[in-house]
Amino acid sequence: MPKARRPVAPVAADFLEEAIRTFAGRCRRPLVQEPGEEAFALLPDRHEFGRSAGKLLLSAWDDVRNWNRRVVNVAHHQTGRLTLVIEKFGGRQAEAWIFDGDRPEALQWDRQGDRMIVREQFRRMLRRSFAGWELDDLTTERDLEHTLSANYPRAVIRQGKRAWAAILAPPEAPHALSFGLIWLDYVRRRRQPKITVESLALYLPVKETQAIALRLRWLDPAKAAFQIFAYSPDGETAPLDLGDCGNLHTTLDRCQHSILALPDWVAQLAAWPNVERVSLAGGAASFRIFGLEFARWRDGELRGGFEDRRLLHPRDLPELRAVAAELANLRQETGSLLQRRSPEAWLEMRVRESLTTLDARLCPEPVYGQVPAMAGVDRGIADLLAIERSGRLAVLEIKATEDIHLPLQALDYWMRVAWHAEAGDFAAYGYFPGHTVASTRPRLLLIAPALEFHPTTETILGFFSSVIPVERLGVGLEWRQELRLLFRLHGAERPA
Repeated sequence: MPKARRPVAPVAADFLEEAIRTFAGRCRRPLVQEPGEEAFALLPDRHEFGRSAGKLLLSAWDDVRNWNRRVVNVAHHQTGRLTLVIEKFGGRQAEAWIFDGDRPEALQWDRQGDRMIVREQFRRMLRRSFAGWELDDLTTERDLEHTLSANYPRAVIRQGKRAWAAILAPPEAPHALSFGLIWLDYVRRRRQPKITVESLALYLPVKETQAIALRLRWLDPAKAAFQIFAYSPDGETAPLDLGDCGNLHTTLDRCQHSILALPDWVAQLAAWPNVERVSLAGGAASFRIFGLEFARWRDGELRGGFEDRRLLHPRDLPELRAVAAELANLRQETGSLLQRRSPEAWLEMRVRESLTTLDARLCPEPVYGQVPAMAGVDRGIADLLAIERSGRLAVLEIKATEDIHLPLQALDYWMRVAWHAEAGDFAAYGYFPGHTVASTRPRLLLIAPALEFHPTTETILGFFSSVIPVERLGVGLEWRQELRLLFRLHGAERPA
């Protein structure tokens, strides 16, 4: 529990009024805001000073709202903002800000104020959902050490020796489940041993509920209980029945990779130095240099170039080869913009060419990308689908830079592959010709440079169901030159 502050002694009302008038007079657009509330503009005809019980009374209003507070002191004066100590009903002291809305810093203060508004809305939601429970903690403070985001209000609610962790996802902030699991783990580690933090309550906008409910089906119920509360724009909440959250929406296109035949003049691109040919869904072929595409064959046409793509003919191959050579040189130039561009695509290339080095159980080909495709989702992760010699599928999720959401984004893709595998769709739609595709749940391999797994990865994986065979493969930092496997960890194992 936060320590209670000592009451601030009041100062003379005339002194406070002069201080506020002087400060507001220097502002181009003076605003007054109480944490958790929307700001009022201190317009000449929309605010006034008065006296109440010998203290300064500041009032402000607009067309639909009124704000009246006793001002007892000045807590802090900084460039662009004056922090006041105010007295609310019942004599309880709090803070309010007067600031210049036209100063660059005002955007940050507005965001801080917005977060406090959301925090107070969250408080009201919790009071309604958990009537009779005690609200121990409610905060939007950023804690970088423990990966706690200021964008997600979080709380602990307690009844006797039982406690729940709770977190709210604002409408514009996705990924609540990642931060919720991190918050639940943090609360459990710092609570008193006699208090059992048994569950996580997730307050989500209605449109986000189904996606997270589907993820919850694959978390271990022995590790925690979960409850989703869907909230509407007006703040009304309703608990969601997790057993009735709809079905997984996923489709699988018929595979055309195996029947793709290229004209000889196009097929020769794959023999050029540093060029990789990658088959795509729909019968297309991508030609890449260290992961960057410079030409694509689709619907009987070859279009190429780096920045500007144009229709190419056999006579254009010498020019295209020169483009490919220049791209290869720039891609390998240390520190260049092109070297840093699309690192996942480059790491994907290294993984494709080193599959059996990473895992001897995997067949070197065929390997598919983005199957099934997740329409309308920019995941920022390269995904590959491979097959073991036994016929079991393997989902490879590749990330070249640190990403807190890698485990759950990988879960989104894995559950779709698992669904199609169980239904027998991959064999029926022409994938992995020459192999018997097993219907067992696929393995999930998370592949990243060894030092680029986020510190919370083990925490989140610790909540995964044991039916998901997940492994982390850490590769050497010099993966652009050569892919070396440094470690393989199962589940939530931590590196030595």
